[in-house]
Amino acid sequence: MPDWPVVAAGVGDGAVAVLEKGRVLATSAAARREGVRRGQRAREAQARCPELVVVKYDEVADARAFEPVVECLEVLTPGVQVIRPGMCAVKARGPARFYGSESAAAEKLLDRLETFEVPGGRVGVADGPFAAEQAARVSSEQTRVLVVPPGESSKFLAPLSVDVLEQPTLTGLLRRLGLRSLGAFAQLAAAEVLTRFGPDGAFAHQLARGADDRPVVAREVPPELTRTLEFEPPVDRVDQVAFAVRSVADELVDRLTELGGVCTTLRVEVGTESGRIHEREWLHPRWFTAADVVDRVRWQLQGSGTATSGLTSPVTRIRLVPEQVDPVGAQADGLWGGGPDERIHRALSRVQSMLGHGAVVSVVVGGGRGFAERQTLVPWGDRPVPAHSPDQPWPGAITALAPTTVFSEPLPAQVYAADGTQVSVTARGDLTAVPTAFRLAPGRHVADSNKLHPITAWAGPWTTEERWWDPATTTRQARFQFVTADTRAWLFTLHQATWHLQATYD
Repeated sequence: MPDWPVVAAGVGDGAVAVLEKGRVLATSAAARREGVRRGQRAREAQARCPELVVVKYDEVADARAFEPVVECLEVLTPGVQVIRPGMCAVKARGPARFYGSESAAAEKLLDRLETFEVPGGRVGVADGPFAAEQAARVSSEQTRVLVVPPGESSKFLAPLSVDVLEQPTLTGLLRRLGLRSLGAFAQLAAAEVLTRFGPDGAFAHQLARGADDRPVVAREVPPELTRTLEFEPPVDRVDQVAFAVRSVADELVDRLTELGGVCTTLRVEVGTESGRIHEREWLHPRWFTAADVVDRVRWQLQGSGTATSGLTSPVTRIRLVPEQVDPVGAQADGLWGGGPDERIHRALSRVQSMLGHGAVVSVVVGGGRGFAERQTLVPWGDRPVPAHSPDQPWPGAITALAPTTVFSEPLPAQVYAADGTQVSVTARGDLTAVPTAFRLAPGRHVADSNKLHPITAWAGPWTTEERWWDPATTTRQARFQFVTADTRAWLFTLHQATWHLQATYD
Protein backbone atom coordinates (compact mmCIF):
# COMPACT_ATOMS: atom_id res chain seq x y z
CA MET A 1 0.00 0.00 0.00
CA PRO A 2 2.12 2.93 -1.25
CA ASP A 3 -0.16 5.58 0.26
CA TRP A 4 -0.46 3.96 3.67
CA PRO A 5 0.69 7.01 5.74
CA VAL A 6 -2.14 8.95 4.07
CA VAL A 7 -4.64 6.17 4.82
CA ALA A 8 -3.46 5.94 8.44
CA ALA A 9 -3.82 9.71 8.87
CA GLY A 10 -7.55 9.35 8.19
CA VAL A 11 -8.10 12.83 6.74
CA GLY A 12 -10.52 11.72 4.03
CA ASP A 13 -10.34 12.11 0.25
CA GLY A 14 -8.72 14.92 -1.69
CA ALA A 15 -5.16 16.16 -2.06
CA VAL A 16 -3.26 15.08 1.04
CA ALA A 17 0.47 15.03 1.82
CA VAL A 18 2.18 13.54 4.85
CA LEU A 19 5.30 15.43 5.90
CA GLU A 20 8.38 14.15 7.73
CA LYS A 21 11.15 16.59 8.61
CA GLY A 22 9.72 19.23 6.31
CA ARG A 23 9.55 17.00 3.23
CA VAL A 24 6.77 14.99 1.59
CA LEU A 25 6.80 11.37 2.73
CA ALA A 26 3.59 10.16 1.09
CA THR A 27 0.83 11.66 -1.04
CA SER A 28 -2.66 10.78 -2.09
CA ALA A 29 -3.55 10.05 -5.72
CA ALA A 30 -5.25 13.46 -6.03
CA ALA A 31 -2.09 15.20 -4.84
CA ARG A 32 0.07 13.30 -7.32
CA ARG A 33 -2.18 14.40 -10.16
CA GLU A 34 -1.43 17.99 -9.15
CA GLY A 35 2.33 17.39 -9.32
CA VAL A 36 3.10 16.71 -5.65
CA ARG A 37 5.90 14.18 -5.35
CA ARG A 38 7.70 12.41 -2.54
CA GLY A 39 10.78 14.26 -1.34
CA GLN A 40 9.51 17.75 -2.15
CA ARG A 41 9.66 20.48 0.46
CA ALA A 42 6.37 21.51 2.02
CA ARG A 43 6.39 24.96 0.42
CA GLU A 44 7.06 23.55 -3.06
CA ALA A 45 4.29 20.99 -2.67
CA GLN A 46 1.79 23.65 -1.54
CA ALA A 47 2.82 25.86 -4.45
CA ARG A 48 1.94 23.06 -6.88
CA CYS A 49 -1.35 22.33 -5.11
CA PRO A 50 -2.81 25.23 -3.07
CA GLU A 51 -5.65 22.99 -1.79
CA LEU A 52 -3.14 20.50 -0.37
CA VAL A 53 -3.93 19.23 3.13
CA VAL A 54 -0.68 18.80 5.05
CA VAL A 55 -0.45 16.23 7.85
CA LYS A 56 2.54 15.62 10.11
CA TYR A 57 3.83 12.05 10.08
CA ASP A 58 3.16 10.10 13.28
CA GLU A 59 5.16 6.87 13.29
CA VAL A 60 3.42 5.44 16.36
CA ALA A 61 -0.08 6.11 15.02
CA ASP A 62 1.01 4.71 11.65
CA ALA A 63 2.15 1.43 13.18
CA ARG A 64 -0.91 1.22 15.44
CA ALA A 65 -3.26 1.63 12.48
CA PHE A 66 -1.40 -1.05 10.50
CA GLU A 67 -1.64 -3.70 13.23
CA PRO A 68 -5.29 -4.67 12.43
CA VAL A 69 -4.35 -4.95 8.76
CA VAL A 70 -1.60 -7.45 9.56
CA GLU A 71 -3.99 -9.45 11.72
CA CYS A 72 -6.44 -9.43 8.82
CA LEU A 73 -3.80 -10.91 6.48
CA GLU A 74 -2.69 -13.51 9.03
CA VAL A 75 -6.18 -15.01 8.87
CA LEU A 76 -5.49 -16.06 5.27
CA THR A 77 -1.77 -16.81 5.39
CA PRO A 78 0.52 -17.19 8.41
CA GLY A 79 4.09 -16.00 8.52
CA VAL A 80 3.56 -12.31 7.73
CA GLN A 81 6.70 -10.18 8.08
CA VAL A 82 6.11 -6.47 8.67
CA ILE A 83 8.78 -4.48 6.81
CA ARG A 84 7.30 -1.12 7.81
CA PRO A 85 3.76 0.19 8.29
CA GLY A 86 2.00 -0.21 4.96
CA MET A 87 4.35 -2.91 3.64
CA CYS A 88 4.69 -6.56 4.59
CA ALA A 89 6.07 -9.74 3.02
CA VAL A 90 4.95 -13.37 2.96
CA LYS A 91 6.38 -16.50 1.42
CA ALA A 92 4.51 -17.10 -1.84
CA ARG A 93 4.96 -20.86 -2.14
CA GLY A 94 2.40 -21.88 0.50
CA PRO A 95 -0.45 -19.55 -0.56
CA ALA A 96 0.23 -20.30 -4.24
CA ARG A 97 -0.19 -24.03 -3.67
CA PHE A 98 -3.36 -23.52 -1.66
CA TYR A 99 -5.09 -21.08 -4.04
CA GLY A 100 -3.73 -22.57 -7.25
CA SER A 101 -1.28 -19.90 -8.40
CA GLU A 102 0.62 -16.87 -7.19
CA SER A 103 -1.74 -14.49 -8.98
CA ALA A 104 -4.80 -16.14 -7.43
CA ALA A 105 -3.28 -15.94 -3.97
CA ALA A 106 -2.44 -12.27 -4.49
CA GLU A 107 -5.98 -11.48 -5.63
CA LYS A 108 -7.34 -13.27 -2.58
CA LEU A 109 -5.21 -11.13 -0.27
CA LEU A 110 -6.31 -7.93 -2.02
CA ASP A 111 -9.98 -8.92 -1.79
CA ARG A 112 -9.48 -9.55 1.90
CA LEU A 113 -8.01 -6.06 2.33
CA GLU A 114 -10.87 -4.42 0.47
CA THR A 115 -13.35 -6.29 2.65
CA PHE A 116 -11.48 -4.83 5.60
CA GLU A 117 -11.93 -1.36 4.01
CA VAL A 118 -8.26 -0.94 3.07
CA PRO A 119 -8.31 0.06 -0.62
CA GLY A 120 -5.38 0.65 -2.95
CA GLY A 121 -3.36 -2.44 -2.12
CA ARG A 122 -0.68 -3.74 -4.49
CA VAL A 123 1.08 -7.11 -4.65
CA GLY A 124 4.44 -7.92 -6.21
CA VAL A 125 5.85 -11.44 -6.54
CA ALA A 126 9.55 -12.00 -7.23
CA ASP A 127 12.61 -14.00 -6.16
CA GLY A 128 13.47 -11.68 -3.24
CA PRO A 129 11.85 -9.04 -1.01
CA PHE A 130 13.49 -6.09 -2.81
CA ALA A 131 12.40 -7.15 -6.29
CA ALA A 132 8.92 -7.99 -4.97
CA GLU A 133 8.64 -4.51 -3.45
CA GLN A 134 9.59 -2.84 -6.73
CA ALA A 135 7.13 -5.05 -8.59
CA ALA A 136 4.36 -3.95 -6.25
CA ARG A 137 5.30 -0.31 -6.83
CA VAL A 138 5.39 -0.74 -10.60
CA SER A 139 1.97 -2.43 -10.73
CA SER A 140 -0.89 -0.16 -11.73
CA GLU A 141 -4.23 0.48 -10.07
CA GLN A 142 -5.88 -1.64 -12.76
CA THR A 143 -3.65 -4.73 -12.61
CA ARG A 144 -2.77 -4.46 -8.90
CA VAL A 145 -0.64 -7.63 -9.15
CA LEU A 146 2.71 -8.02 -10.93
CA VAL A 147 4.43 -11.39 -10.97
CA VAL A 148 8.10 -11.49 -11.98
CA PRO A 149 8.91 -14.97 -13.38
CA PRO A 150 11.47 -16.99 -11.42
CA GLY A 151 15.06 -16.11 -12.30
CA GLU A 152 14.14 -12.85 -14.08
CA SER A 153 14.42 -10.43 -11.16
CA SER A 154 17.67 -8.92 -12.46
CA LYS A 155 16.08 -8.34 -15.90
CA PHE A 156 13.05 -6.70 -14.28
CA LEU A 157 15.17 -4.44 -12.06
CA ALA A 158 17.63 -3.36 -14.77
CA PRO A 159 15.68 -0.36 -16.19
CA LEU A 160 14.70 1.03 -12.75
CA SER A 161 16.42 4.13 -11.39
CA VAL A 162 19.11 3.79 -8.73
CA ASP A 163 16.94 6.06 -6.54
CA VAL A 164 14.82 3.04 -5.58
CA LEU A 165 17.77 1.85 -3.45
CA GLU A 166 16.87 4.68 -0.99
CA GLN A 167 20.52 5.46 -0.21
CA PRO A 168 20.88 9.17 -1.12
CA THR A 169 24.63 9.34 -0.60
CA LEU A 170 25.31 6.27 -2.72
CA THR A 171 22.80 7.11 -5.45
CA GLY A 172 24.15 10.66 -5.75
CA LEU A 173 27.65 9.30 -6.29
CA LEU A 174 26.41 6.73 -8.81
CA ARG A 175 24.66 9.46 -10.81
CA ARG A 176 27.85 11.52 -10.92
CA LEU A 177 29.64 8.45 -12.24
CA GLY A 178 27.02 8.05 -14.98
CA LEU A 179 25.35 4.97 -13.45
CA ARG A 180 21.69 5.98 -13.46
CA SER A 181 19.95 2.59 -13.63
CA LEU A 182 20.13 -0.56 -11.54
CA GLY A 183 21.24 -2.50 -14.63
CA ALA A 184 24.28 -0.27 -15.16
CA PHE A 185 25.17 -0.54 -11.48
CA ALA A 186 24.73 -4.34 -11.54
CA GLN A 187 27.28 -4.71 -14.34
CA LEU A 188 30.12 -3.64 -12.05
CA ALA A 189 32.28 -6.34 -10.48
CA ALA A 190 31.21 -7.20 -6.93
CA ALA A 191 34.78 -7.03 -5.59
CA GLU A 192 35.33 -3.57 -7.07
CA VAL A 193 32.02 -2.32 -5.62
CA LEU A 194 32.99 -3.54 -2.17
CA THR A 195 36.40 -1.84 -2.40
CA ARG A 196 35.00 1.45 -3.71
CA PHE A 197 31.66 1.79 -1.90
CA GLY A 198 32.06 -0.35 1.24
CA PRO A 199 29.60 -2.85 2.78
CA ASP A 200 26.52 -0.66 2.19
CA GLY A 201 27.40 -0.30 -1.47
CA ALA A 202 28.02 -4.04 -1.78
CA PHE A 203 24.59 -4.77 -0.31
CA ALA A 204 22.95 -2.29 -2.71
CA HIS A 205 24.83 -3.94 -5.59
CA GLN A 206 23.46 -7.29 -4.49
CA LEU A 207 19.93 -5.88 -4.56
CA ALA A 208 20.49 -4.37 -8.01
CA ARG A 209 21.61 -7.76 -9.37
CA GLY A 210 18.39 -9.37 -8.12
CA ALA A 211 20.36 -11.53 -5.69
CA ASP A 212 18.47 -10.49 -2.57
CA ASP A 213 18.72 -13.58 -0.37
CA ARG A 214 17.12 -12.11 2.75
CA PRO A 215 14.63 -14.62 4.15
CA VAL A 216 11.07 -13.70 5.09
CA VAL A 217 10.90 -13.93 8.87
CA ALA A 218 7.42 -14.08 10.34
CA ARG A 219 6.72 -11.57 13.05
CA GLU A 220 6.49 -12.75 16.62
CA VAL A 221 3.30 -11.55 18.25
CA PRO A 222 4.23 -10.41 21.77
CA PRO A 223 2.32 -12.34 24.40
CA GLU A 224 -0.16 -10.50 26.58
CA LEU A 225 1.48 -10.49 29.98
CA THR A 226 -0.68 -7.94 31.78
CA ARG A 227 -2.65 -9.41 34.65
CA THR A 228 -5.76 -7.83 36.17
CA LEU A 229 -7.49 -8.75 39.42
CA GLU A 230 -11.01 -7.42 40.10
CA PHE A 231 -12.45 -7.16 43.62
CA GLU A 232 -16.22 -7.48 44.03
CA PRO A 233 -17.09 -6.25 46.61
CA PRO A 234 -14.18 -3.81 47.08
CA VAL A 235 -11.53 -4.74 49.68
CA ASP A 236 -10.43 -2.29 52.38
CA ARG A 237 -7.59 -4.25 54.06
CA VAL A 238 -4.02 -4.48 52.78
CA ASP A 239 -3.50 -8.07 53.90
CA GLN A 240 -6.63 -9.20 52.04
CA VAL A 241 -5.42 -7.55 48.82
CA ALA A 242 -1.94 -9.06 49.20
CA PHE A 243 -3.38 -12.53 49.76
CA ALA A 244 -5.53 -12.28 46.63
CA VAL A 245 -2.66 -10.93 44.49
CA ARG A 246 -0.49 -13.96 45.23
CA SER A 247 -2.29 -16.23 42.74
CA VAL A 248 -2.10 -13.61 39.99
CA ALA A 249 1.60 -13.04 40.70
CA ASP A 250 2.26 -16.78 40.47
CA GLU A 251 0.44 -16.92 37.14
CA LEU A 252 2.45 -13.99 35.77
CA VAL A 253 5.82 -15.39 36.82
CA ASP A 254 4.95 -18.86 35.51
CA ARG A 255 3.99 -17.40 32.13
CA LEU A 256 7.27 -15.49 31.94
CA THR A 257 9.17 -18.67 32.79
CA GLU A 258 7.45 -20.51 29.93
CA LEU A 259 8.56 -17.74 27.55
CA GLY A 260 12.13 -17.81 28.88
CA GLY A 261 12.00 -14.29 30.27
CA VAL A 262 12.09 -12.39 33.55
CA CYS A 263 10.50 -9.11 34.57
CA THR A 264 12.90 -6.39 35.71
CA THR A 265 10.46 -3.45 35.70
CA LEU A 266 6.90 -3.80 36.97
CA ARG A 267 4.12 -1.23 36.98
CA VAL A 268 1.42 -1.68 39.62
CA GLU A 269 -1.90 0.08 39.06
CA VAL A 270 -4.36 0.23 41.94
CA GLY A 271 -7.94 1.24 41.20
CA THR A 272 -10.02 2.41 44.16
CA GLU A 273 -13.72 2.83 44.80
CA SER A 274 -13.31 6.60 44.72
CA GLY A 275 -12.42 6.37 41.02
CA ARG A 276 -8.74 7.21 41.39
CA ILE A 277 -5.93 5.06 39.98
CA HIS A 278 -2.66 4.95 41.90
CA GLU A 279 0.23 3.63 39.85
CA ARG A 280 3.93 3.18 40.48
CA GLU A 281 6.81 1.69 38.53
CA TRP A 282 9.05 -0.69 40.50
CA LEU A 283 12.56 -1.72 39.45
CA HIS A 284 14.44 -4.79 40.63
CA PRO A 285 18.22 -5.37 40.72
CA ARG A 286 17.70 -8.86 39.28
CA TRP A 287 14.14 -9.98 38.50
CA PHE A 288 10.76 -10.21 40.19
CA THR A 289 9.59 -13.40 41.82
CA ALA A 290 5.99 -13.93 42.87
CA ALA A 291 6.88 -12.97 46.45
CA ASP A 292 8.55 -9.78 45.20
CA VAL A 293 5.41 -8.83 43.28
CA VAL A 294 3.23 -9.33 46.36
CA ASP A 295 5.64 -7.27 48.47
CA ARG A 296 5.57 -4.36 46.01
CA VAL A 297 1.77 -4.36 45.95
CA ARG A 298 1.66 -4.42 49.75
CA TRP A 299 4.22 -1.65 50.13
CA GLN A 300 2.43 0.51 47.60
CA LEU A 301 -0.87 0.07 49.42
CA GLN A 302 0.09 0.37 53.05
CA GLY A 303 2.55 3.29 52.93
CA SER A 304 3.32 4.15 56.55
CA GLY A 305 0.66 1.85 57.95
CA THR A 306 0.86 -1.72 59.21
CA ALA A 307 0.22 -4.89 57.32
CA THR A 308 -3.45 -4.99 58.40
CA SER A 309 -4.17 -1.27 58.28
CA GLY A 310 -7.21 0.00 56.43
CA LEU A 311 -7.03 1.91 53.16
CA THR A 312 -8.26 5.45 52.53
CA SER A 313 -10.54 4.01 49.83
CA PRO A 314 -11.42 0.35 49.15
CA VAL A 315 -9.55 -1.33 46.30
CA THR A 316 -11.59 -2.42 43.29
CA ARG A 317 -8.83 -3.54 40.90
CA ILE A 318 -5.14 -4.45 40.81
CA ARG A 319 -3.33 -4.41 37.47
CA LEU A 320 0.20 -5.79 37.04
CA VAL A 321 2.00 -4.61 33.90
CA PRO A 322 5.53 -5.94 33.11
CA GLU A 323 7.15 -2.83 31.64
CA GLN A 324 10.48 -4.49 30.84
CA VAL A 325 11.02 -8.20 30.20
CA ASP A 326 14.53 -9.52 29.57
CA PRO A 327 15.72 -12.98 28.50
CA VAL A 328 16.62 -15.04 31.51
CA GLY A 329 20.11 -15.60 30.08
CA ALA A 330 20.82 -11.86 30.22
CA GLN A 331 20.30 -11.81 33.99
CA ALA A 332 23.09 -14.16 35.10
CA ASP A 333 24.50 -13.86 38.59
CA GLY A 334 27.60 -11.78 39.18
CA LEU A 335 30.94 -13.15 40.35
CA TRP A 336 29.86 -13.09 44.01
CA GLY A 337 26.17 -13.85 43.44
CA GLY A 338 23.20 -11.50 43.61
CA GLY A 339 22.03 -11.97 47.20
CA PRO A 340 23.48 -8.84 48.86
CA ASP A 341 22.19 -6.47 46.15
CA GLU A 342 18.74 -7.98 46.40
CA ARG A 343 18.67 -7.65 50.19
CA ILE A 344 19.75 -4.01 49.95
CA HIS A 345 17.04 -3.33 47.38
CA ARG A 346 14.37 -4.93 49.55
CA ALA A 347 15.50 -3.04 52.65
CA LEU A 348 15.55 0.35 50.93
CA SER A 349 12.21 -0.30 49.24
CA ARG A 350 10.74 -1.19 52.62
CA VAL A 351 12.04 2.01 54.21
CA GLN A 352 10.68 3.96 51.26
CA SER A 353 7.23 2.43 51.71
CA MET A 354 7.19 3.62 55.33
CA LEU A 355 8.65 7.13 54.82
CA GLY A 356 7.29 8.04 51.42
CA HIS A 357 8.27 7.82 47.78
CA GLY A 358 10.77 10.68 47.86
CA ALA A 359 12.27 9.93 51.26
CA VAL A 360 14.89 7.45 49.95
CA VAL A 361 16.88 8.71 46.99
CA SER A 362 19.98 7.87 45.02
CA VAL A 363 22.32 10.22 43.18
CA VAL A 364 22.62 10.32 39.40
CA VAL A 365 25.41 12.30 37.75
CA GLY A 366 24.21 14.29 34.74
CA GLY A 367 25.31 17.30 32.75
CA GLY A 368 26.21 20.77 34.02
CA ARG A 369 29.12 23.11 34.64
CA GLY A 370 29.39 22.76 38.41
CA PHE A 371 29.44 19.47 40.23
CA ALA A 372 26.63 20.48 42.57
CA GLU A 373 24.23 21.08 39.69
CA ARG A 374 25.27 17.81 38.04
CA GLN A 375 23.70 15.86 40.89
CA THR A 376 20.12 14.67 40.50
CA LEU A 377 18.36 13.00 43.42
CA VAL A 378 16.14 10.23 42.07
CA PRO A 379 13.66 8.36 44.32
CA TRP A 380 14.75 4.81 44.97
CA GLY A 381 13.31 2.40 42.42
CA ASP A 382 12.73 5.05 39.73
CA ARG A 383 14.73 5.16 36.53
CA PRO A 384 18.05 6.97 37.07
CA VAL A 385 17.44 9.81 34.63
CA PRO A 386 19.50 13.00 35.29
CA ALA A 387 17.86 16.41 35.19
CA HIS A 388 20.39 17.65 32.60
CA SER A 389 21.65 15.46 29.78
CA PRO A 390 25.43 14.85 29.88
CA ASP A 391 25.45 14.58 26.08
CA GLN A 392 24.70 18.27 25.61
CA PRO A 393 27.60 20.74 25.31
CA TRP A 394 28.51 22.38 28.60
CA PRO A 395 31.10 25.10 27.89
CA GLY A 396 33.36 25.68 30.87
CA ALA A 397 32.57 22.35 32.55
CA ILE A 398 35.34 20.36 34.25
CA THR A 399 35.61 17.15 32.24
CA ALA A 400 37.60 15.18 34.81
CA LEU A 401 36.14 12.47 37.05
CA ALA A 402 33.33 13.57 39.32
CA PRO A 403 34.28 14.11 42.99
CA THR A 404 33.12 11.70 45.65
CA THR A 405 31.87 14.31 48.12
CA VAL A 406 30.12 17.52 47.08
CA PHE A 407 29.25 19.86 49.95
CA SER A 408 25.72 21.19 49.99
CA GLU A 409 27.09 24.43 51.46
CA PRO A 410 30.60 25.35 50.22
CA LEU A 411 33.16 25.89 53.00
CA PRO A 412 35.02 29.22 53.15
CA ALA A 413 38.79 28.91 52.85
CA GLN A 414 41.99 30.88 52.39
CA VAL A 415 44.67 30.06 49.83
CA TYR A 416 48.21 31.34 50.42
CA ALA A 417 51.28 31.92 48.32
CA ALA A 418 54.83 31.08 49.44
CA ASP A 419 55.25 34.52 51.06
CA GLY A 420 51.98 34.16 53.02
CA THR A 421 49.88 36.51 50.86
CA GLN A 422 46.43 35.65 49.58
CA VAL A 423 46.28 34.19 46.07
CA SER A 424 43.78 35.73 43.65
CA VAL A 425 43.01 35.81 39.93
CA THR A 426 43.19 38.87 37.68
CA ALA A 427 40.49 39.99 35.29
CA ARG A 428 42.38 38.23 32.48
CA GLY A 429 42.31 34.92 34.38
CA ASP A 430 45.96 34.97 35.50
CA LEU A 431 47.15 33.96 38.98
CA THR A 432 48.76 36.61 41.13
CA ALA A 433 50.99 33.96 42.77
CA VAL A 434 51.54 30.21 42.87
CA PRO A 435 49.28 28.54 45.51
CA THR A 436 51.33 26.67 48.11
CA ALA A 437 48.88 26.05 50.98
CA PHE A 438 45.29 26.56 52.10
CA ARG A 439 43.37 26.69 55.34
CA LEU A 440 39.70 25.82 55.81
CA ALA A 441 37.34 27.78 57.99
CA PRO A 442 35.77 25.80 60.86
CA GLY A 443 32.93 23.62 59.63
CA ARG A 444 31.08 20.47 60.59
CA HIS A 445 32.06 18.63 57.39
CA VAL A 446 35.83 18.87 57.89
CA ALA A 447 37.50 17.51 60.99
CA ASP A 448 40.88 19.17 60.42
CA SER A 449 39.56 22.70 59.80
CA ASN A 450 41.77 25.68 60.58
CA LYS A 451 44.78 23.50 59.76
CA LEU A 452 47.30 24.57 57.12
CA HIS A 453 47.38 22.10 54.24
CA PRO A 454 50.49 22.27 52.01
CA ILE A 455 49.67 22.03 48.29
CA THR A 456 51.90 19.62 46.35
CA ALA A 457 50.17 19.92 42.94
CA TRP A 458 47.46 22.06 41.44
CA ALA A 459 45.56 22.70 38.19
CA GLY A 460 43.59 25.69 36.98
CA PRO A 461 42.22 28.23 36.88
CA TRP A 462 39.13 27.37 34.82
CA THR A 463 37.12 30.55 34.60
CA THR A 464 33.39 30.64 33.93
CA GLU A 465 31.02 33.55 33.46
CA GLU A 466 27.35 32.71 33.76
CA ARG A 467 24.32 34.86 32.91
CA TRP A 468 26.55 37.59 31.52
CA TRP A 469 23.52 39.14 29.84
CA ASP A 470 21.90 40.01 33.21
CA PRO A 471 23.97 42.43 35.35
CA ALA A 472 21.89 41.62 38.44
CA THR A 473 22.54 37.86 38.44
CA THR A 474 25.79 37.46 36.48
CA THR A 475 28.54 35.48 38.21
CA ARG A 476 32.18 35.00 37.35
CA GLN A 477 34.37 32.50 39.14
CA ALA A 478 37.54 30.49 38.76
CA ARG A 479 37.93 26.83 39.71
CA PHE A 480 41.02 24.99 40.91
CA GLN A 481 42.01 21.45 41.80
CA PHE A 482 44.56 21.05 44.60
CA VAL A 483 46.44 17.96 45.78
CA THR A 484 47.87 17.92 49.31
CA ALA A 485 50.67 15.93 50.88
CA ASP A 486 48.24 13.25 52.15
CA THR A 487 47.33 12.51 48.46
CA ARG A 488 43.86 13.99 48.88
CA ALA A 489 42.40 16.04 46.03
CA TRP A 490 40.23 19.13 46.51
CA LEU A 491 38.03 21.28 44.29
CA PHE A 492 38.09 25.02 45.10
CA THR A 493 36.37 28.05 43.56
CA LEU A 494 37.33 31.70 43.74
CA HIS A 495 34.49 34.19 43.49
CA GLN A 496 35.07 37.91 44.09
CA ALA A 497 38.25 37.33 46.13
CA THR A 498 36.53 34.69 48.30
CA TRP A 499 37.73 31.09 48.25
CA HIS A 500 35.37 28.15 48.86
CA LEU A 501 35.89 24.39 49.10
CA GLN A 502 33.27 22.83 46.83
CA ALA A 503 34.13 19.11 46.81
CA THR A 504 36.75 16.48 47.61
CA TYR A 505 38.13 13.50 45.70
CA ASP A 506 38.91 10.26 47.51
